Amino acid sequence: MMRTTLTGLMLTALTITGCGNNTKPTNESTSTPATEPTKTDSASKKIVLFFGDSLTAGYGLDDPANDAFPAVVGHKVDSLKLPYKVVNAGLSGETTAGGNARINWLLKQKVDVFILELGANDGLRGIPVNETSKNLQAIVDKVKAKYPQAKLVLLGMQVPPNMGADYSNKFKNVFPDMAKKNNMALVPFLLQGVGGVASLNQGDGIHPTAQGAKIVAGNVWAVLKDVLK
Repeated sequence: MMRTTLTGLMLTALTITGCGNNTKPTNESTSTPATEPTKTDSASKKIVLFFGDSLTAGYGLDDPANDAFPAVVGHKVDSLKLPYKVVNAGLSGETTAGGNARINWLLKQKVDVFILELGANDGLRGIPVNETSKNLQAIVDKVKAKYPQAKLVLLGMQVPPNMGADYSNKFKNVFPDMAKKNNMALVPFLLQGVGGVASLNQGDGIHPTAQGAKIVAGNVWAVLKDVLK
């Protein structure tokens, strides 16, 4: 029992820290590339924008355009014939500061639902929690200012215990606190059921496999489905 627990914690730590340690090239986007601001395919479709790091980008997957978790969510949306188009703006290695610098460019395209997945790389680097919170809030403020009617979703993240109990707890609390402050829907922990499970992570023990990404997508969909109603 102790061996299993310790292994799980180690793999969870790798899962979190790997978001900022990508060394090989990766496709930044999945469902609809966000290398350029895009327009909706038709006036009837609303844009769901996933804004995040390597977890969002689908780092290491053979076919991130179909297998990264935003793409899996997009397939679900399409299968239900919902009037939304999923756009992936994931960038491997992204920090909250980097995201804050990048967001204005992406907001050149219309956004109806904004899904924010950033912070893991801040935790890896031990960036002060107040800076992470400040950057996340700045991103949210820019989205609100440009598209005040947009619905907002925050994907919660955690850092491993080896970062220290005080830091880990403060980091974890950033997400529910920010969701409450900004009236955002919250996925408490994006990697629930995947972090620490070797069979659901790639060979590096860091990033989810295609099967793991499906579980992550399920975590998101459990919250997002009500947002899209």
